[in-house]
Amino acid sequence: MHVFLETERLIFRRFTENDADALFELYDDADVMKYLNGGLPADRTEIVEKDLPAFLGYYERFPGYGFWAAIEKRTGDFLGWFHFRPRPHDPPDEPELGYRLHRRAWGRGYGTEGSAALLAKGFTELGVTRVTAFTMTVNQRSRRVMEKLGMTFVRTYFEEFPEHERAPGSEHGEVEYAITREEWSRGREGS
Repeated sequence: MHVFLETERLIFRRFTENDADALFELYDDADVMKYLNGGLPADRTEIVEKDLPAFLGYYERFPGYGFWAAIEKRTGDFLGWFHFRPRPHDPPDEPELGYRLHRRAWGRGYGTEGSAALLAKGFTELGVTRVTAFTMTVNQRSRRVMEKLGMTFVRTYFEEFPEHERAPGSEHGEVEYAITREEWSRGREGS
C-alpha cells in the first residue's frame, strides 16, 4: 500500500484499479451524491473507464497531488476520498481541496481532519501558496468544514453543470472558499 499521508484516524493511500467496487458503493449512495447529481445511481463502467484512470493519472503528472483513498486506521474501512490537485486552468501552486465521504463517516470530523492534514502538507511540503474549495451554496455541511479550516468565502457564482441541475438548491449557485499560506500560518499561530 502506497501511504501518502496519515492523520490520527486516517490513512490516505493511492487508488488502484482494484478500487472500482469501493468507488461504486460510494457513488451509488443517493445521499452522498445529492449535491453532485441529485442522487442518480452510479455507473460502474464510467468509474472504471473514466474516474479511476483520471485518479491514477494525477500521481504521475503532479507529484504530491491527486485523489487519495481515505482509510479508517482502526477498521481498515474505505471511507471515501480526498483530492488535492490543481484544476485545469489554475497554477500548480494553487490546488483545489475536496472530498467525498460515505454517510457512515459524516458528522465524525473526518472531513475536517483529512482536509486540515492536506492543507498542512501543501503549505509546508509542496510549496502551495493558495488553496481553493468549492461546493453548492446550499451544502451547509461542506461550507462548515471549509470555515473550520480557516478558509474564507470568496464568491457565489453560477456555472452550467448539467449534472448539478438535478441537485436540490442548484438555483442558488456554487460558492468558492480559499486560504493562503500566510492566512493558514497566522491561524496556526493563534491556536
